[in-house]
Amino acid sequence: MVSREWWRSSVIYQVYPRSFADADGDGLGDLAGIRSRLRDLAKLGVDAVWLSPFYTSPQHDAGYDVADYCAVDPRFGTLTDFDELVSEAHRLELKVIVDLVPNHTSSDHKWFQEALASPEGSPERDRYLFRPGKGKHGNQPPNNWESVFGGSAWERVARPDGTLGEWYLHLFDKSQPDLNWRNDWVRTQFIEILKFWLDRKIDGFRVDVAHGLIKKAGLPDYFPPKKPRGMPATPFWGQPEVHEIYRTWRKLIDEYPGEKLFVAEAWVSPMKKLANWVRPDEMQQAFNFAYLGTPLKAGRLKSVINNSIAAFGQVGSPSTWVLSNHDVVRHASRFGMDVDYPQGDGIGPKSPVKPDRELGLKRARAATLLMLGLPGGSYLYQGEELGLPEDIDLPDAARQDPTWARTKHKRYGRDGCRVPLPWTPDGETFGFNNSTESWLPQPSFWADYARSIQEGDPTSTLELYRLALSTRKAKSLGEGQLRWLEGYPRTVLAFQNGAVIVIANFGKKNISLPRGEVLVASGQLTDGLPPNTTVWIRAPK
Repeated sequence: MVSREWWRSSVIYQVYPRSFADADGDGLGDLAGIRSRLRDLAKLGVDAVWLSPFYTSPQHDAGYDVADYCAVDPRFGTLTDFDELVSEAHRLELKVIVDLVPNHTSSDHKWFQEALASPEGSPERDRYLFRPGKGKHGNQPPNNWESVFGGSAWERVARPDGTLGEWYLHLFDKSQPDLNWRNDWVRTQFIEILKFWLDRKIDGFRVDVAHGLIKKAGLPDYFPPKKPRGMPATPFWGQPEVHEIYRTWRKLIDEYPGEKLFVAEAWVSPMKKLANWVRPDEMQQAFNFAYLGTPLKAGRLKSVINNSIAAFGQVGSPSTWVLSNHDVVRHASRFGMDVDYPQGDGIGPKSPVKPDRELGLKRARAATLLMLGLPGGSYLYQGEELGLPEDIDLPDAARQDPTWARTKHKRYGRDGCRVPLPWTPDGETFGFNNSTESWLPQPSFWADYARSIQEGDPTSTLELYRLALSTRKAKSLGEGQLRWLEGYPRTVLAFQNGAVIVIANFGKKNISLPRGEVLVASGQLTDGLPPNTTVWIRAPK
């Protein structure tokens, strides 16, 4: 059974619904497909499943453009399908976390359509961030903010008589207008949305763009520093008033039985600032993007691990650890290059540096075993347990990430990490469904990574994950404490967590290992611990 405050040491598996499993064969994954594969996730050894958006949406940004927060998009199924999924997950002792997208809605949402149909200055317009333009005729955007996906963050709309009027803010795609979170009506609506899903027995929420809901008063221009150190302060991310919202939300979920979780997607630094999102009366977890973005350099990893444990520990929260998700290049490919492209750029046919697939997988296995040996909570992204690399050869015509279009094909975007999973080595879609349809084409070499052929193979990445997760749980590593071990080269990380010694060699030479039973190893141990390999050893009593 999962313990009380399960989230303190949990391993949470991210399901990207459109790419996980497709039950009806239309080429898009669905809730019935997810439900049919929950037993595989229980067998993997995770504690919870986080579902990326499945709400009604025009799908301009893969569901992160929500048109109805309290309905399942028919392409994914029905509310009955959702309820059955939750029931089956709970039967398998898996928690269920759903994505919440509060920073913006879809431009198809009835709230935005009502705003467009209402006069300038109306209460309906105040639900969003409409502003008059600059210049004599208002033909310049209200400020110089840029969209995360490229181009201006402002879009102008027409009045009923056809003349051009106000502009609305969209920090992402123009189909994703930002809500005005200084408006009490907006806050009330989201309380009701939270209740809707909590009443359906879910176990928590992952909050998208949790750092972006409040914008600085007056919406001033932003001029980024030429040589930024860390993440510079901006008028649209990380405003202090956002914490009032999460304190209200926390009071709500604490009224529900069981331990409910809020996890923040907050791209905030330094770590001490990020810890503000997980103070005792706010969220319980925040994604550790600093860790995700750290290269496999022992010194830098040690620093971010120490900073994470210290910063989160000061507010009584566990640190989290993550290596991949639906927004970044898969770590089996990132670690196969000596360069790292900026988040959201992706890798494609014309990228100047391509990953070494064999080296990337070796390093990814070592990095994963290191991560799972750390105390706190961990997040896995679907397919990483198969060792899946980024698909870097997607045809241009197949790409659907709005980044690709908005940057006029300068940035490949995130499609390469979102390609549907291979479950079997045969079939047109490698077991993703029983048809020939797939919303993104799968590369032919996906057959080599299929789950069914990794089952029972002790050298496979799937079995490495299973063994690591079962050992992690048996040894209570998520609830442990880290103590660094001395006497190792600078290119090696070595620590003890409870009854387990974890040693990761990121140098170029083999190192000798202490005596003790090997519990898990990310690769073959020959003449000690080879480069790009991690091992867990039973600590002496």
